[in-house]
Amino acid sequence: MFERFFDDVSAAGIELHGAQITYQGKPVLKRCFDADIPYPVYSATKSVTAAAVLMAHSENKINIADKLYIYLNSKYTDIISEPFKDLSFRDFMTMSAAPYPFRPQEAAALIDNPDNDDWLANILRLPVDYGDRSFHYSNIPAYLVGAACENAVGMNLMDYLSPRLFEPLGWGRPVFQLSPEGHFYGATGMELTVSQLSDLGQLFMQDGNWHGDQIIPPSLIHKATSPLVKTEKGGYGYFFWTTDTTFAISGKWGQRCVACPEKQLSVTYLSHQPERSGELADIAQRFIEEFPK
Repeated sequence: MFERFFDDVSAAGIELHGAQITYQGKPVLKRCFDADIPYPVYSATKSVTAAAVLMAHSENKINIADKLYIYLNSKYTDIISEPFKDLSFRDFMTMSAAPYPFRPQEAAALIDNPDNDDWLANILRLPVDYGDRSFHYSNIPAYLVGAACENAVGMNLMDYLSPRLFEPLGWGRPVFQLSPEGHFYGATGMELTVSQLSDLGQLFMQDGNWHGDQIIPPSLIHKATSPLVKTEKGGYGYFFWTTDTTFAISGKWGQRCVACPEKQLSVTYLSHQPERSGELADIAQRFIEEFPK
């Protein structure tokens, strides 16, 4: 019955780098059609940023209800607007802070006298409508959250996550991207293997527990993977796409882990499908939903 996902993908004529199905805590089927190496996972990086924030919250270094601006470098004080000061980590992590342009780099073209070496300064000067708190998907919120979290924990997030997440999961240090001012990008730029992406989903499906070690508190896991805001595709948690029964870690062009805690089942795949990533996501979602309890 686990073969069905691969059969449906093959019938659709969609190519994968690799995929893995995990059931009841164990990998039950894995196929790598290309080399089993790290590939760009694009926006799946956002869920890694979420893990860092949840850990920092559990260590009392931040509170997700805190206003994010409190944790930005003091050199930005003069350009932080009053409406921005009202926004919490939760607002940014649920993509309901403001209708930002999609990429931090795009801010430079929308303001006078931009600083191409300081994304953060450019973003803070954007003339956005902070009264619009509906869902707006963008890379900017995850970048801001990552920068604020780094200031809160006092180090680059990759250094922060190495002993807390990567080493417990048995990973090496992943490839990642920095902004011009040296912050972990937070929204994209990481490279992971299909097994690593599956592990991240499995950690969240197991309430933050990994081989007996409680890496992230269950209460925070449940919040992060719940549909906190509505979207056209269902719901969105703390940098996780959600439905009532599943959550997904999702990249731009077909890098995804979709998990169903109720069934203890997940499907993870890596691909490069600019035109057919939505179709591939539908195949994975249908496999999860039709799998017997």
